[in-house]
Amino acid sequence: MGIYEQYGPWALIAGASEGTGAAFAHRLASEGLNIILIARREQPLAALAAELQAAYGTETVTASIDLAAPDAIDRIAVVAEGREVGLYISNAGGDPNGTAFFKTDIKAWTDLVARNVVTVMQASHLLGAKMRERKRGGIILVGSGACYGGASGLGVYSGSKAFDLCFGEGLWAELRTHGVYVLNLILGRTDTPEFRRWLESRGASMPSDVANAEDVARVGLERLPYGPVHNWGLEDEDAGRMPQSAAARRNRILAMEAAMQDLKPAQV
Repeated sequence: MGIYEQYGPWALIAGASEGTGAAFAHRLASEGLNIILIARREQPLAALAAELQAAYGTETVTASIDLAAPDAIDRIAVVAEGREVGLYISNAGGDPNGTAFFKTDIKAWTDLVARNVVTVMQASHLLGAKMRERKRGGIILVGSGACYGGASGLGVYSGSKAFDLCFGEGLWAELRTHGVYVLNLILGRTDTPEFRRWLESRGASMPSDVANAEDVARVGLERLPYGPVHNWGLEDEDAGRMPQSAAARRNRILAMEAAMQDLKPAQV
């Protein structure tokens, strides 16, 4: 089954205005999918939509939504209404604070959790339930290696990404027998405008080991059918600097699934 047949006719990308979100949009539009672009800033969304329409003739819808706002999921539901969304990519979820926990007002941290956890969970439920009914579709949760452990200044961000990782694995386990693919795409440092702005604010230069946004989109779509985890730059069996390889995490889920089957009452 091709990309359009598995995920079409619509893909919804949250955090789509630039970087990896824009790269996903270009790749999917080139495959004939229509695209719903969601981000907070209107101008970059409009510019990207014009690029997609000019390059591929695809139908594109934009929605300026603050994904940390309490009504974010209601607004996502409105823009998705009447459109068969077969692919949801959660690409928004950086840490705009970049400070130690106690140096930032708690509202900024609760906004981060709302954006990275609550809205991701709500959108996955809204869109994934319909994919489950149709027996096809896909969900990509773009994550960070910070999901594997906290550090000074990363407590809330790491915690939110750890939630996404475990949540995505649970989705994969629930949806894998229903024709719906789920992938946690765990990234390291990626060359995006946001990362460049962060480096510039600190007077730092671009490291040599950063990923390319276009490569991220390509690999993410390639690995989506094999979920639930892909650690960027590592083979499936290779743990590298991660606590576990993607294969080990998959096998753990399958082992838990088998153990839970043993606890079910016998059929009579």
